[in-house]
Amino acid sequence: MGTGWFACCFPPPPTSLPSSSSSSSKIKLFFFLVPLVLVSLLVFVLLPTNSTWDLVSSSTLPSSASASATAANSSDNLGAAAPAERTEDAMELLSAAVKTVDVGSSQGEAALSEEAAVYLSASPPGPAVTKIQDLNETKENRLNITVDGTANATVLPVNETIALPLKQSRQVRTKLDKVEAGLQRARSAIKEAKNGSQLQDPDYVPIGPMYWDAKAFHRSYLEMEKQFKVFVYKEGEPPVFHDGPCKSIYSMEGNFIYQMDVNTKFQTHDPQKAHVFYLPFSVAKMVRFVYSRDTRDFGPIRRTVIDYINLVAQRYPYWNRSHGADHFMVACHDWGPEASFSLPYLERNSIRALCNANTSERFNPVKDVSIPEINLLTDKLTGLIGGPSASRRSILAFFAGGVHGPIRPVLLEHWEGKDEDIKVHKYLPRGVNYHEMMRNSKYCICPSGYEVASPRIVEALYNGCVPVLISKSYVPPFSDVLRWKSFSVVVAVEEIPKLKEILRNISTRQYIRMQRRVLQVRRHFEFNSPPKRFDVFHMILHSVWLRRLNVRISEDDWSRG
Repeated sequence: MGTGWFACCFPPPPTSLPSSSSSSSKIKLFFFLVPLVLVSLLVFVLLPTNSTWDLVSSSTLPSSASASATAANSSDNLGAAAPAERTEDAMELLSAAVKTVDVGSSQGEAALSEEAAVYLSASPPGPAVTKIQDLNETKENRLNITVDGTANATVLPVNETIALPLKQSRQVRTKLDKVEAGLQRARSAIKEAKNGSQLQDPDYVPIGPMYWDAKAFHRSYLEMEKQFKVFVYKEGEPPVFHDGPCKSIYSMEGNFIYQMDVNTKFQTHDPQKAHVFYLPFSVAKMVRFVYSRDTRDFGPIRRTVIDYINLVAQRYPYWNRSHGADHFMVACHDWGPEASFSLPYLERNSIRALCNANTSERFNPVKDVSIPEINLLTDKLTGLIGGPSASRRSILAFFAGGVHGPIRPVLLEHWEGKDEDIKVHKYLPRGVNYHEMMRNSKYCICPSGYEVASPRIVEALYNGCVPVLISKSYVPPFSDVLRWKSFSVVVAVEEIPKLKEILRNISTRQYIRMQRRVLQVRRHFEFNSPPKRFDVFHMILHSVWLRRLNVRISEDDWSRG
């Protein structure tokens, strides 16, 4: 190297000559410093720019563990537990965000994550982490998320979500982790199916405007068949538990209980492999065997529900770890919602599959499931399904039924005996067959009674008659998948006087389309024993499956499986 390099490191020598001893000392110092400087420069050049001298942390804590610890700390800072709830746009085929329920502490924590929105293409997750206290529903086919419990509440627009940073390089180490990993794969597959080609199926391929997204629904259904597992609590004795009516307007309650007890495809006997937990009580049987009509006291039913959930919560860790968010009940009795009010978490967190899907009675389509009310006289559908083609139906519209509730009296006042095209009866004339009238009608009027649900809707579908829904606050069955307006007519109560005009304004071509769609979707409402693919039993399960997809449960500090 030239002398110029040394000039950058050392000052020039003095002009006056030093003494011999001074020169000797400086020469020794020079030869001592030069190697030290060279070594320092070599280390400076070779050492990475982002390295530190923290030898303890770099040698004992891998980067992945550091990242996981950081993510865990951020999760721990979310604060006190919030009730576990879900987000989705119920009218847009579950345009849902995945909500995380962290059960690492005794209280648990809840937060929303944008990752793996089930049906809609989502924007990249943002950095925010927000504690969710409650979800409120809005009208006009949209559901907003309201973040309450803070000084300044924030309302998120539809489809906008809040992201929870994921833990990096987190290894699968518990059975719950494996369950959640399988759900994550299902979410990804459903999202990909939206823009992919239609899958083939030997039994049925969903297609058409009756579905919000036929390809996404089909892939979701196949994923459910592949991995969905339900743990049925064995506690409880018939007739209130593990039993139910199977031949009445509440028949779906009892038939579902029975099928879940005997089903081997979806049931698991290992609760650590379960995606959801079924509470097998029958509200209809409680009303019969627990409720006292003389006292009119609903307290015994509430205590029965409370005692049962307390029992399973004490014997198993699963209710407490999620505050019931991965548990579900099925009830077709009118008092199903009232029974669920027995416990706050059962109403606010758990999946409630209800025939009485009345939003004015706190039915929440964000997390609850609307199921059809079917009046079964036997365990077979023999003679209940059929009817002539659309062109051979001579009656414009038909209704016959009891006059109860606020809507039916209005219907009879305007149309009973007033018009030959709109046949409305309080009681059918002698010799006139109810089902034959349906089969000869283009439209079947389905007004709500005391409660919003009515078996008349399914009867219309069975007979190939286009349903005319007249109700308030009713969420039709399987609305997360089915676009009811494509195969039914929705009429407001205020429009009852204009009923004939509304139906006459539907063109013949449009009516034929709707009637063909009725014939296609009615497979989802058919009861079969044993169940068949895509029938009502599987559709109820699928709706529960969809809501489980919108919840992620973690248990970092829980005992490993």
